Amino acid sequence: MAVLLPCYNEEVTIAQVVREFKDALPNATIYVYDNNSQDQTMALAKEAGAVVRTEVRQGKGHVIRRMFADIDADFYVLVDGDATYEAAAAPRMLALARENCLDMVTGLRITERQAAYRFGHVLGNKVLTNLVRALFGQGNKDMLSGYRIFSKRFVKSFPALSAGFETETEFTVHALKLCMPVGEVETVYVERPEGSVSKLNTYRDGVRILGTIINLLRRERPFLFFSVISFIFCFAGILLGLPVVLEFMSSGYVPRLPTALLATGMEILAALAFCCGQILDSVALDRLENRRLSYLSYPAPPIAEEKARE
Repeated sequence: MAVLLPCYNEEVTIAQVVREFKDALPNATIYVYDNNSQDQTMALAKEAGAVVRTEVRQGKGHVIRRMFADIDADFYVLVDGDATYEAAAAPRMLALARENCLDMVTGLRITERQAAYRFGHVLGNKVLTNLVRALFGQGNKDMLSGYRIFSKRFVKSFPALSAGFETETEFTVHALKLCMPVGEVETVYVERPEGSVSKLNTYRDGVRILGTIINLLRRERPFLFFSVISFIFCFAGILLGLPVVLEFMSSGYVPRLPTALLATGMEILAALAFCCGQILDSVALDRLENRRLSYLSYPAPPIAEEKARE
């Protein structure tokens, strides 16, 4: 079992987080991956008993990509190093994963503290989570949670293409597209201790996550993506061309030739977009089959002995 802590300037909290997870999961190895911190994060993590490594490319997504590539384990506990997540929930999350052979268990954040989970973050999380659920299927209820447990086959089949905080969105879509068994466990969520500063920018990172969702839709469901574009072009072409057609039917003339040409161009673009969607959907299906086979090439998560005896 491996506990993965991506960190950037977390000297206020990192030693506490390492100690709490060593107590909660005494058999786990704690890995702290430092992302160009300018403070004492690395020294304090090492002093607390963690295995400390570095990733020079800035961004949480780069750190997670490096962690997943470097570390081999049956289960991976991924959690932020800001002391906002409940370490005591890790055994419950792990038990759920082992008893039900799950590939991902998400820590569902529960809090009544406004300072811990600001209204803007709550609203943004709900909007983006519901958007992903509508586009890709029924996933977890807290898509942007930074507290998760993964199986080995999830980690080793995960492409990890994002650079920043949008990597959490990739986790959810990856699990949904490969039809992985997943679960959730409620966990207490608290505010950062005094002196600890969040690296999340609500608006900038929210826009980046929305862009990631759109890009994932284009990549994973190209027929839907290009069908929407096709419909927009087709509808615009009809709006532009209908008056021209009606005028031609009544008078036999086409007085607005530029409008007629623009409407024709819109309809041609609509047809091209629809055809692109069909072709790329076949390509996406082939990629999905290969990813599914890669996922199945790794062993299933170990099942708890009590469950196996049943």
